[in-house]
Amino acid sequence: MGLPKLKTKISVEDYLKGEEFSPIKHEYVEGEVYAMAGTSNNHSRIAINITTALSIHLRDSPCEPFAGATKVRAAIDVFYYPDILVSCEETEKDSYFRNNPILVIEITSPSTEHIDRREKLFAYQRITSVQEYAVIDQHRMNVELHRRQPNANWITYFFDASDDRIEFQAVGLTLPITEIYRRVRFERNANTNHDE
Repeated sequence: MGLPKLKTKISVEDYLKGEEFSPIKHEYVEGEVYAMAGTSNNHSRIAINITTALSIHLRDSPCEPFAGATKVRAAIDVFYYPDILVSCEETEKDSYFRNNPILVIEITSPSTEHIDRREKLFAYQRITSVQEYAVIDQHRMNVELHRRQPNANWITYFFDASDDRIEFQAVGLTLPITEIYRRVRFERNANTNHDE
């Protein structure tokens, strides 16, 4: 989520109508609209790597991945643009957003980390269809995977360069962590002033 915020609160209907024509994507939280920041090359590489793997894996499935340009309705008055989502909705109530994703993935940066790890984690966990939510760091091999349990509690798993594979149980896909980070170039002395 970007930092710039419009000062006037607007209705859900006005937000959705405006997003159909806006050249800039905005997220919507309880009447407030936030412009989305641009993404870095590493961010794009990770998103392409995961979306490609999901697309191939799910090609004969009713479930399909969406990357970056499809909104999720996280609550009646909350809309996010996750970096990647998988939805199995056969009937589309709206062609501009998904209501019931099963897997949601955010690729974080210093400017979005707090929101991805707290606000969005809480929001996505409240969507009953979501089985897993992953937060992927673009500056080092580090993946945080939140998985819903049969009793509706959540367990968090952490993966780094020492781990071989990550299993996304929601879609039955296991990926080598090196595949997620294929072509990603890490800076030796990463500081906190990265673009998303």
